Amino acid sequence: MALWPFGKNKKKNNAEQPAQQEETFASGANSPEHTDAAENPTASEQPLSANAPAPADTPGDAAAAQGLHVTVNRHDAINGNMGPFDGDSVDIETFDFSEFSTGILDLKSMKIPLPKRSQVQVEMGAQGPKMLHIITEFGRITPVAFAAPRSTGQWESSVNELVENIQRDGMPTQLEEGPWGTEIAAQNANGMIRIIGIEGPRWLLRLTLAAPTGKEEGLTELAREVASRVFVYRGDDPILAGNSLPVTMPPQLVKQVQDEMERRKQEQNKPQEQSQQDTSAANKAAQEAAARQLFQMLGGNAAAQAAKNSEHHPENDPEDSDTSAESDDTTGDDSEGNGDSK
Repeated sequence: MALWPFGKNKKKNNAEQPAQQEETFASGANSPEHTDAAENPTASEQPLSANAPAPADTPGDAAAAQGLHVTVNRHDAINGNMGPFDGDSVDIETFDFSEFSTGILDLKSMKIPLPKRSQVQVEMGAQGPKMLHIITEFGRITPVAFAAPRSTGQWESSVNELVENIQRDGMPTQLEEGPWGTEIAAQNANGMIRIIGIEGPRWLLRLTLAAPTGKEEGLTELAREVASRVFVYRGDDPILAGNSLPVTMPPQLVKQVQDEMERRKQEQNKPQEQSQQDTSAANKAAQEAAARQLFQMLGGNAAAQAAKNSEHHPENDPEDSDTSAESDDTTGDDSEGNGDSK
């Protein structure tokens, strides 16, 4: 799959895009299964830290100090024939991506033509949405746009930190050349991680790829095709270099996220409700057991008191307990005898 320049003024299926776009915003629940390398987010996907150490004399010095040679190919995001494009200067409506895409994913700071047979997946964190992924037949693409200084060199200064993060996760890395310069590639038995960085006017587009074993090449080619069609909207707001540009999700995705958060809330409440039911049942059982014990205790004391009241002392009446019954018998015999005598 080769990259080629895009022609402008091709609005051929623009009227059909909204309907197609709505179908594309799937939750990812039916997305293809991937191995650990494709499903587990790595530190390289997280936004760059604003407190990262400043680069040395030149942006590439930090990478060079680690023996990393980083190249950045010159890219014209405004007047060039291939993206990513600067959305603040170039109108996306002058392009036709219908042969490649089913619709445009509008995230405010990025507009991404989604590849055919792809889905959008929102990764949820404890507090809500955490990351947005494009799930394809080859693996996962995670796009993030960052603010950058007016001078170039943001990608060069980022490579060293990203390599360290990936190696910390236990994956050996190497640098490879792509259409826009150096790309970071990491491979293990489960699959591949690749990071593509592309600089534009005061912004940096970064794509993190995660592919299972056997699909690395397909995902790399597809991700480069996606990157060449992305539009980045930096805006004029002051944003610290290295911070990610704000993302606004489309209504369809917002609804899916809200539904997912509600489902999780209900799932979290279920154990609590079950625990309350179990506690109530346990309290009831404990109360019943205490009542039985109290009843037995009261019954035992009453019996003991009755036995004490009816107890005879041998020193006062040595044969009292035995003679009582006998006296009754004797009395009966006497009565019968008296009756006979009469």
